[in-house]
Amino acid sequence: MFSIIGILVVFGAVIGGFLMEKGPILVLMQPSEFVIIAGAAMGTLLAANPFHVLKKILAGLMTVLKGSKYSQQRYVDTLKMMFLVFNKARKGGLVGIESDVEEPEKSPVFSKYPDFLGCHHARDFVCDTMRMAITGGATPFDVDQMMELDMDVHHAGASQPVSALITVADSLPGLGIVAAVLGVVVTMSALGGPPEEIGHKVAAALVGTFLGILLCYGMVGPLAANLTKLVDDEHAYYHVLRVVMLSFLKGMSPTLAIEVGRRAVPEHVRPSFKEVEQACRHKDGAAEPAAAA
Repeated sequence: MFSIIGILVVFGAVIGGFLMEKGPILVLMQPSEFVIIAGAAMGTLLAANPFHVLKKILAGLMTVLKGSKYSQQRYVDTLKMMFLVFNKARKGGLVGIESDVEEPEKSPVFSKYPDFLGCHHARDFVCDTMRMAITGGATPFDVDQMMELDMDVHHAGASQPVSALITVADSLPGLGIVAAVLGVVVTMSALGGPPEEIGHKVAAALVGTFLGILLCYGMVGPLAANLTKLVDDEHAYYHVLRVVMLSFLKGMSPTLAIEVGRRAVPEHVRPSFKEVEQACRHKDGAAEPAAAA
């Protein structure tokens, strides 16, 4: 939502300033220039990226419009969920959570958190990691290496649409120049006409350059920057999951493991100690005995 507001502010400020200078607004209405720039930009996007990246770009732009899903409440729910899993593993051993990680949709713990189950990568990240711990033979260091590898691969894939959008943004000023050059060609072919017609064609050519720069720095570039931050938010979420699971596998109690994870949460969405404690001590997240802390 804020992205839409920001883009509207950019266009509103530019057009508003133009009108304050008594500029004729109709001269900016050049559909042919827009078709050249937008069409060429779309073509470069299609030529430079495979289909799966294009799908990620569309999904990423929808996410930008909705905003980050990794809110403070999302972190509280996740930490509470992991606390319940660790408590169950502590009481019945790691084998006690085998059915939960094998079929998380049927798990009495995971099934209470549809947002977590709906994110298939986060679900697999947790379940596959705990599955390796259950099978035995893997040290916490080995598990941590696997988690780091998984995070790196996922982050690289999530960054592909960002790189694609940045490439398009960088190309827009150049495409604006292409549109302007084509406008100059049309103008040169009409030099024998009336001055008003020549002036109109020169204005149309300059609008091409204007549109290319405006779309680059006023829309596509900011959208790419916003998507970069959302990718970083997602990476931070997986980092918290990694820290929590690694802490527990190293022998920390569930309470301490959750506290380590809480401190790894980004500052602007980090819940307080009291908020996490109250969530974990809620009726379906009964706390471990005080001595265990």
